[in-house]
Amino acid sequence: MSLIEPVPTTQPAAIPPQATARAHRLQRLHRRPEAPPDAQQPEAQPPDTEPHRSWAVMALALVAQVLVVLDISVVNAALPTIGRSLNLSSTDLPWLVTAYLLTSGGGLLLGGRIADLLPRRRVFLAGMTVFTTASLLSGFAGGAGELVAARAAQGLGAALMTPAALSLIMTTYSGKQRAKGLALWGAVGSLSVAAGVLLGGALTTWAGWQLIFWVNVPIGAVALIVGMHVLPRETATPAGLSQFDLPGAATAIAGLGALMYAIGGSTAHGWLSVRTLLALAVSAVLLSAFARIETRVARPLLPPQTWKIQTLVSGTTVMLGITGLLVAAVYLLSILMQTVLGFSALQAGLAFLPMALALGVGTHIASKALGHLAPRLVATTGMALAAGAAVLLATADATSSYAGGLLPGLLLLGLGLGLVFVSVSITAMHGIPPQHAGTASGFLMTGHEVGAALGVAVLSAVASTAGDLTDAVGAVQAVSRGFAAAAILAGAFAVVAFWRMPAVRIEAGAGGMHMH
Repeated sequence: MSLIEPVPTTQPAAIPPQATARAHRLQRLHRRPEAPPDAQQPEAQPPDTEPHRSWAVMALALVAQVLVVLDISVVNAALPTIGRSLNLSSTDLPWLVTAYLLTSGGGLLLGGRIADLLPRRRVFLAGMTVFTTASLLSGFAGGAGELVAARAAQGLGAALMTPAALSLIMTTYSGKQRAKGLALWGAVGSLSVAAGVLLGGALTTWAGWQLIFWVNVPIGAVALIVGMHVLPRETATPAGLSQFDLPGAATAIAGLGALMYAIGGSTAHGWLSVRTLLALAVSAVLLSAFARIETRVARPLLPPQTWKIQTLVSGTTVMLGITGLLVAAVYLLSILMQTVLGFSALQAGLAFLPMALALGVGTHIASKALGHLAPRLVATTGMALAAGAAVLLATADATSSYAGGLLPGLLLLGLGLGLVFVSVSITAMHGIPPQHAGTASGFLMTGHEVGAALGVAVLSAVASTAGDLTDAVGAVQAVSRGFAAAAILAGAFAVVAFWRMPAVRIEAGAGGMHMH
């Protein structure tokens, strides 16, 4: 008989009575007991239709975030040692931090556009390569110019790597996996800022300042090798130069650069000096030109409609404020600990460990709370805690002990910051379509980098009006005034968070907003 021929119809064989009885007994034995008629039946749970993807891409993105954010604060504990080793002047030292923030913050929008137009895998690997190479060169620097140039190159690598990494999270994962990834992104970013001081102090004390840069090299090399194997390959339409909006990128980077230059020199030269005012004027002209260009070009670097997406704008605004508070707090407390209380670089780094742990607790609480509460409630609570912590730290002086004078404020600050970082990360990227994830992430992280620079510059300038930060006597009054200003700023950003951030709970994986 052929396999495709129909099977002949036959009468079924008769089943013996004994077999029938046995089958009935087995059926009764395995049958579930019937529920009473009035019993409530459990509701059927809908199947989880979201695809579960490997966490390998997430791990690589988080490694990139750690490297980028760590290098914001890792230099702080090593600055005095670097200055003595390379014979740097007091005006050279700030540029070791500012050069990195200038190129990373100023280039993030262009990096976001590149991540949108070119394959994200290629952009991520290119950024990691530049960052790793610049880290190697930083450790070999023999003078101020070489080290500042290498730090600027690190920032350029970060400007490419950060938007591509966050965009990979947005396009690779969905639903609960994406929400968890964004929470981890915010947690890692906030923890890395605090951990950078600890790592910088430890490496500088044990092995020399060069290692704070060289430690990035093996990590970056491994990330490159792994990335070549696990990052998804994409096909992208060839992009012409007009699609990158180079005039917009040039004016944005130059305008932010002039702003960073003005802020970075304000402490040494004063806010009303010709140098500072001229730099601020140049910045205003360039940023105005950027805004005008963006309304006229066919493919703007930052689409004007971006400012209409309330979740992205509000999240980025609060991100700017909270990052500024965190980095400025680390800066001021490092001076207080080492200049006034006599801590070594390693001891100062260890002193920040409880704050880093409190940050972890805060991020965990926030990730759970956001499943039940609106982002604005979680973020406002965190900002209020940060304001209270700043008030406590403003009372510290030369007689304060670590346990009684600093630790309570550090713990409260870490807890509050953890709540805010997760809230703003999830809020800002809510509803962003995949094709614009790079631009949105660049916008968000620009707020992160610019906030770090603004926070240190503004609060250190305010602190300097009360005393000399390099003198043990003047530093007490200066740090106190700096934290008083930080408390006011935290209160102001708490109002912004409550007024502008979403008042309803954000569903995991929800979307719908568009950015054309």
